[in-house]
This record gives sequence, structure tokens and C-alpha cells, in this order.
Amino acid sequence: MMPIRNFVFYLGSITVMILCVMLTLVFCFAPFKVRYYITTFWSRFVIFWAKLTCGLSYKVEGHENLPKKSAIVISNHQSTWETLFMQVLLPVQTWVLKRELLFIPFFGWGLYLIQPIAIRRNKLNSVSKLIHEGTLRLKQGRFVVIFPEGTRVAANHLGRFSRSAAALAEASQFPVVPIAHNAGKFWPRGFFIKRPGTVIVRIGPMIDPKGKTATEINDLARNWIAAHLP
Repeated sequence: MMPIRNFVFYLGSITVMILCVMLTLVFCFAPFKVRYYITTFWSRFVIFWAKLTCGLSYKVEGHENLPKKSAIVISNHQSTWETLFMQVLLPVQTWVLKRELLFIPFFGWGLYLIQPIAIRRNKLNSVSKLIHEGTLRLKQGRFVVIFPEGTRVAANHLGRFSRSAAALAEASQFPVVPIAHNAGKFWPRGFFIKRPGTVIVRIGPMIDPKGKTATEINDLARNWIAAHLP
């Protein structure tokens, strides 16, 4: 039954994505919050739909560690699942992502209208752009979500962390919230089939950037995530 359930999952996900992007384009001149909630409805739908069709649920530990005010969220990256789940977990947010994603039909168009921080890989000005735009979004009251590994890593593994998220924390003096999860066990990179199970999401205590260098902030975040991978 898993292939059939996954087919139903993809059919529903793609249909709702197209509808959400079309609505976003229709309301492209509406206030940001209207565009944001229309576009991110798709992410919330996918998390719900994956549970209903594929049996993929989740459990959050440490929810009390989430601040009420904007912060920088640093998470490990194993799957597409966690990029969608952040819209369920957090209030209004901005994502740091590869500029190329904005050129994907429908999906990229919707992303563009909700003001992500789109950067080019290996460009000297990427960190400067991240710090400038990230600080602006934080001051606007948004969370900034960053996956410092830069690419999806297999479950039970942790890749090298870029210091860009920590550099933003050092420059902006906004706190960092580390998040660890095991989504790659059920929604692995490069696999069509989504497996049933429960994704464990662990939220760590805030890291105060005051008096710390970007290297120190980065090490604290990575060490916490490494120690708490489910």
C-alpha cells in the first residue's frame, strides 16, 4: 500500500501547491501577511497530508525553549520535511535559500513573493547580504531560519556547519535557537517513498550571542545539535 499512499500524497501536495501559488500571484499586491499565509498554507497542508496519507507524524520536545520574539533558528538538514515543518512550528519567518530555487515554476514564484533571503553559493558577498537582510527581517519581527549544512545530509549524520548563521547572530545580536531532528529516517533525500513513523524534533535552549564570536556561537549550536540528534 505504501506506493499507492505516496501517490495520493504527491497528487494532493502538487495540486494544493499550484492553487496556493496561483492565489499568491492573484494577491501579489496584497499586504505581506496575506501573501505569507496563503503561500505557507501549502507547507502546513503537506505536513498534515503526509500524516494522513503516509502515516508520517511528529513529536516536538523543548517547545518551551522557543522565544516569543524573533530569533535565528539553526537546524540540521536531512530532508524536505523540516523545511516545511518550520512553517508549522514557528511564527512568521524568513528562510535563507539558494537563489536558484526562485526560478522553479510555481514553487519558486511563491517563494519570491514572501521575501526570502536568496543567496548565491560561493559568492563573496553572500554573507554580507545575509547579515544585512537577515538583520532587517529580525528587526521586522520575523524569525530567520538557516540550515548551515547547506545541503541535505543522511540520517544519523551531521555535516560541516557554515558560519554564516553565527555571523548573523554576532552582527545582529539576536539569539540563536538550535533544533535537532531525524526527518531523514522517514523522508530521505532522493527517495520517492515517504515511510510511516514519528519525526522527533528537539528544540534547544537559546544561545545568547552577547560577548561571543561567530565561531563560538557556531560551535555551541553544532555541538548541541550533535548531542541531541534523535
